[in-house]
Amino acid sequence: MFEGSLPMTPKPETLFVAPDAAEAKGATPVRPVAAAGVEAWRKGLDAPQRRWAEMQDFKAAKGSVVTLPSAKGGLEAVALGLGEDGAEMADIWAYAALAEAVPAGVYRIDASLSGDAARHAALGWGLAQYRFERYRKAAEPVEPRRLVLPEGLALADAVAALEGLFMVRDLVNTPTEHMGPRQLADEAGILAQRHQASFRCIEGDHLLDEGFPLIHAVGRASATPPILIDLRWGRADAPKLTLVGKGVCFDSGGLDLKPSNAMRLMKKDMGGAAHALGLAHWIMTAGLDVRLRVLIPAVENAVSGNAFRPGDVLSSRAGHSVEITNTDAEGRLVLADALTYAAEDTPDLVLDFATLTGAARVALGADVPALFTADHGLSMALAQAAAAEGDPVWRLPLYAPYEEDLKSPIADMVNAAETGMAGAITAALFLQRFAADLPQWAHFDVYAYNQRNRAGRPQGGEAMALRTVFRYLADRFPAS
Repeated sequence: MFEGSLPMTPKPETLFVAPDAAEAKGATPVRPVAAAGVEAWRKGLDAPQRRWAEMQDFKAAKGSVVTLPSAKGGLEAVALGLGEDGAEMADIWAYAALAEAVPAGVYRIDASLSGDAARHAALGWGLAQYRFERYRKAAEPVEPRRLVLPEGLALADAVAALEGLFMVRDLVNTPTEHMGPRQLADEAGILAQRHQASFRCIEGDHLLDEGFPLIHAVGRASATPPILIDLRWGRADAPKLTLVGKGVCFDSGGLDLKPSNAMRLMKKDMGGAAHALGLAHWIMTAGLDVRLRVLIPAVENAVSGNAFRPGDVLSSRAGHSVEITNTDAEGRLVLADALTYAAEDTPDLVLDFATLTGAARVALGADVPALFTADHGLSMALAQAAAAEGDPVWRLPLYAPYEEDLKSPIADMVNAAETGMAGAITAALFLQRFAADLPQWAHFDVYAYNQRNRAGRPQGGEAMALRTVFRYLADRFPAS
């Protein structure tokens, strides 16, 4: 189990019971009911329970829950609505609603679930119980609701998934005061030690010595020096998979200062790095057959006398010169050096995650990450995985004519188009110039945050597209 410096609450392993454990024998049964089968389900109840279900107006809408009392006033059974398309497929968020609706205790699913449905049920059950309580002085202990693992689902698999997803939430939720570049590097180091991975950091002016001028320029104004985190794991001759995560631990906007309402949540601007680390933990725990590398440029985009300025021309590791049109378009700069560095290792696949543009949120909203890739096969495979996992991504085009908007009169390119249009696309096109030597590359523009509370998705940090990506990777690089 993962033991980092952050208090993962609850511990995922405490949420499940083995089918052969003594506790499983007295578990309260949960009957999943599709809308089409609600009448048949009612007919199978005894008269008092039937009247109770009718009084509750239970119609098996997705995520609806009705508890059925016993003759002695206890809890005898629970019904979970799976909606019109319920059938035998579990729905992650329906099972999240279930876990939030029932009292503490042990429960078992009174139905035969397929492999995917069993995983989804366990994930929803676990995600609903996540809490971030590091700063609550009087947080009261919450007794977990425990689920008897569905047949065929290994405890280790359920725990690995939840640990990876919880890790993303914990990292994003932690304020910059306690999750700056140094602390983010410390978390990566703990992860490397846990999995016996190699680990290296390049820090401060050493970034200039080793050829990372853009990372240095973005982070140099902060009291905390910029850091490039480099983690490697797996057998040397396995297919090479590199994850790159934007680690801007706070984004003031630099000299193009953000207004206060836009700065309020900028602790989450390292959400891409959180995604890369959470996914890396999941991959290593599952033992996928890859030579994994994780690159995270960890910086704070701060304001001081040595901050980079609008109008500056900066060098990059790739040799391209970049004219700065907006210091608030800093994430693509640090990713540019990291992607160039990734390409030098000739990886088979590079995936980058970044809370990169507000334009992606205008286009797709907070819940749907934007996917950019020039590889149609990779895009289709990710779309299939997204559909199977119920974890949406949406491909936006790398529309080449918009590269005109990245032209500079004095440098090789500008860092941000000034047209005010297609901001997510032009940002991805900027990155593509530094990913040109990669055989396969995909960029995920994620929000990494839930704006409001929903079943299984509390307000705060969130992992987006991670279940999709893990499924794709597990199919392509199965554990040996």
